[in-house]
Amino acid sequence: MAAKVRDPEATKARIFEAAVGEFARYGIAGARIDRIATEAKANKQLIYAYFGNKAELFARVLEKRMLDLAIALPVDGDDIEGWMDRLMDYHAAHPELLRLLFWEGIEYDTAELPDEAERRQHYARKVAALADAQARGVISADIPPNDLLFMLVALAGWSTAVPQMRRILVGGEDTDNERVRASVRAAARRLTAR
Repeated sequence: MAAKVRDPEATKARIFEAAVGEFARYGIAGARIDRIATEAKANKQLIYAYFGNKAELFARVLEKRMLDLAIALPVDGDDIEGWMDRLMDYHAAHPELLRLLFWEGIEYDTAELPDEAERRQHYARKVAALADAQARGVISADIPPNDLLFMLVALAGWSTAVPQMRRILVGGEDTDNERVRASVRAAARRLTAR
C-alpha cells in the first residue's frame, strides 16, 4: 500500500477556506481554531504553523479577500454605474467579505489594524482612480475622491450587508432587487454627475 503523499498547499487552501467561513459566521472572538481544523480536515497545529495565531489568520483571510476584490473590480471612473453594478454583483456572490469587514470593525473599532499600511495603499489606488476621473472631468469633483469612494462602496454593499433591512424596507422579490439596483445606480450617477 502506497504511503499517503502530503500536499501542504492543498492543506493551506482548505484551512484558508474553512477560516473564511468560520470568521464570517463568528468573527475573530467567536471563531474557533478547532472548528477550522475539523472543517479543513487538518491538524490544529498546522494552522498555527502556517498562519500564526487566530488574529493573524483573520488578517490574512481579510487581506486576501480584499485583494481578490481589487483584482476582480478595479475602480472605473469612466463607468461608475457599470462599476457599481459589478460591485453589487460581487458582494452578492461573496457576502463573506462584507461580514469579515463588519467583524473587523466590531473587533478593532477605530484602533489601528494589523495590516493597516497595506490597506491604506489598497484604498489609495482606488481613490487615485476616482481623482483621475475627476481631474479629467469625467465625474464631478464636488466631493473629495476619498469621501466619494466611501459613499459609493457603502451604496453598493449595504444591501448585501444587511439583507434583513433590504427585505423589510424594499421587499425581497426579484423586481424589488432590480428596483433597488436601479436606485443605487441613480444615486451614484447623482453623486458623480458633472
